[in-house]
Amino acid sequence: MQFERFIAERLYFSQQTESRSSRPAVRVALAGLIIGVMVMIITVCVVVGFKQTVTDKVVGFAAHLRVVNFENNNTFELSPIMASDSMLQALGALPHIESVNTFVTKPGILKTDEAFQGIVFKGTTYWTYFEDNLIEGHLPEKENEVVLSRKLCDLMELSVGDAVLSYFVGENVKVRKFVVSGIYRTGFTEFDERFILGQMDVVRHLNGWSDDEVSGIELRVDNLRNLYEASDYVFFATANRLDEKGNGYYMETMEQLNPQVFSWLDLLDMNVVIIILLMLAVSGFNIISGLIILILDSIQLVGVLKALGATNKQVRGVFITQGVMLIGKGVIWGNVIGLALCAIQYWFRVLPLDAATYYVNYVPIAFPVGWLLLLNVGTILVSTVILLAPSAIVKKVSPAEVMRFE
Repeated sequence: MQFERFIAERLYFSQQTESRSSRPAVRVALAGLIIGVMVMIITVCVVVGFKQTVTDKVVGFAAHLRVVNFENNNTFELSPIMASDSMLQALGALPHIESVNTFVTKPGILKTDEAFQGIVFKGTTYWTYFEDNLIEGHLPEKENEVVLSRKLCDLMELSVGDAVLSYFVGENVKVRKFVVSGIYRTGFTEFDERFILGQMDVVRHLNGWSDDEVSGIELRVDNLRNLYEASDYVFFATANRLDEKGNGYYMETMEQLNPQVFSWLDLLDMNVVIIILLMLAVSGFNIISGLIILILDSIQLVGVLKALGATNKQVRGVFITQGVMLIGKGVIWGNVIGLALCAIQYWFRVLPLDAATYYVNYVPIAFPVGWLLLLNVGTILVSTVILLAPSAIVKKVSPAEVMRFE
């Protein structure tokens, strides 16, 4: 292999310094490969970023898993279940479960003198996500304090410290006066337009529930990859069991709770596959074209090498090695440019989005090291295999014909 590498390096570096007819074609092929790698890297970073960001928003509001009353009617007016300390501890001890908290929800109408808006009041014991997304004020510390989204505050013309009435409809209409203690913003329109957050005792007092009664239990897993395994543990821990009042348990995953969101995310995976296949096809065509031109431009060298005793395999190895060097250069520059553009978007968020359509107000970026390594290795392997086809041209070159032409 030393022979092939020596000749390939001489050819490669001579193209950088000498004026050869193949240089424009090689540059075009190299540019095509760089653009292809760059597009694939940006696509993977953006799609993985979308999935992680949207999933984090969904999990922040609704957790990975939740356990509710078996008679759940798929509304926010949930029948209660008993959540004793022993049950919460047992669920928290299951494999892959990172945290367990209870919640209550109740639909209502928020009203001021100028406007009204349908809302869902949510009381919870999990405040980490909302604390991270709080932009003004503080989290509720009293029963009459609530946190509203920036969007709801704009719609209702409210600010921190303002009072607002909320009407809850049941057997009788009940009114509660709340004070806006804080404002949050997640950019997830589906949640921002709907939820206000407060103390759990608000709903308990409205519904006449005991201290152990809740709308449901939320569970978060330690890693998204363990979601389905954790869901099996939770299912078997709660299935066919009744609480102290005879209520059955029903487990739901975040995908069941938000099917439209995760169906959209699944479609993104298909788009990634299509884009990668197209980019590999375009890059492969450029590589084939560039290598054919390299061989034709060095046809005299092929004849001379064969006349000196080089085998077809050795001559093919020269051009395959030269092609691999070009592929390596293209992959490196494609990574540099692609990752640089992703880093700019990651830090400065220069590309905005409509949150009402895409669930986020900017193009999210992630850097999945495993996927990026797999993408680069796959690109190099596919491109190298593609080189085998055009390199077969050297078999048809006759040393006698080349020498006679000279």
